[in-house]
Amino acid sequence: MAEPLRRTRSALSTVAALAAATALAFAPAISAACTRVVYLGANDDVITARSMDWKEDVATNLWVFPRGMARDGRAGPNSLKWTAKYGSIIASGYDISTTDGLNEAGLSANVLWLTESEYPAFTKDSKPGLAISLWAQYALDNFATVAEAVTALEREPFTIVTANVPGQDKLATLHLSLSDSSGDSAIVQYIGGRQVIHHSRKYQVMTNSPVFEQQLALDAYWKEIGGTVFLPGTNRSADRFARASFFVNAIPKNEDPVKAIASVFSIIRNVSVPFGITTPDQPNISSTRWRTVADHKRKLYFFESALTPNVFWVDLKQLDFAPGAKVMKLDLGPDQRNVFAGEVHAKFTPSEPFVFLGLPEGR
Repeated sequence: MAEPLRRTRSALSTVAALAAATALAFAPAISAACTRVVYLGANDDVITARSMDWKEDVATNLWVFPRGMARDGRAGPNSLKWTAKYGSIIASGYDISTTDGLNEAGLSANVLWLTESEYPAFTKDSKPGLAISLWAQYALDNFATVAEAVTALEREPFTIVTANVPGQDKLATLHLSLSDSSGDSAIVQYIGGRQVIHHSRKYQVMTNSPVFEQQLALDAYWKEIGGTVFLPGTNRSADRFARASFFVNAIPKNEDPVKAIASVFSIIRNVSVPFGITTPDQPNISSTRWRTVADHKRKLYFFESALTPNVFWVDLKQLDFAPGAKVMKLDLGPDQRNVFAGEVHAKFTPSEPFVFLGLPEGR
């Protein structure tokens, strides 16, 4: 009796996931098309890759922030305040926010679009405010591991405060992924005004809509079919999730770190959106602007622009993260078209740190 019951439950689960997949296929696409993948390889290799997909130039540059920097949550008088415990290298968005980065302890943080995000109301009685532009930076500044971050975030020490995307009349709606040198992962979302954290080493992939719990159900459906039989090929978030989930566990666990990096780049390129593509009825599916790959074990941070022919990287072991060290910037130019190759830490120049986007003055 137990075996037929298990088969029935499995069939019902597959039917439910198929129904969700069918519903999603006919739903309007409302998410920007970014993807994040964590590779768990041989010899304790952990590599995190992400794509940044947006309809216009994100005005991204690379920045090095030392330990000891005093931070303000940019939410007015009731702002969260802290001092950075760890130095980090980050990729900025419009030079007003941290979109992606790796800290000296090996923690990676990435923010991606999630239309369903709803944050708690920020009032005079709220916990201290943290502008969404600083969400990833807060994690990079304060934590060495995912477990440490999750323990702190579960106490909800702040209230996320969002703001309009530059040049657009809509609020930024993001979710946060974290990964570390042990291979641990966490996905942090705000659904219906409540924080939801998914914490497990097995959560290797994050894309956009629908919410992560539903993504897992859709992924279960595609695993029933099997990636060697058929994989969905569109630019939609759920399809990219299914492809990334299959490939990140299908590629060889290569002991050669150069080949491991190449494999991870292959995956993140596979789930990228071709440059210049436009979908009039799906305006938020956008071209891939750039890709990053973070090698947690070797503390290397790779960057690839869609508009230049070269991959380049930064060796964090060559950076000065000491308190009082200068903030450094690598100017990538409009559309990240400045050309670099190889290891580039010496190309960074001292710069005044950018000002994170916060609440308008007077609020």
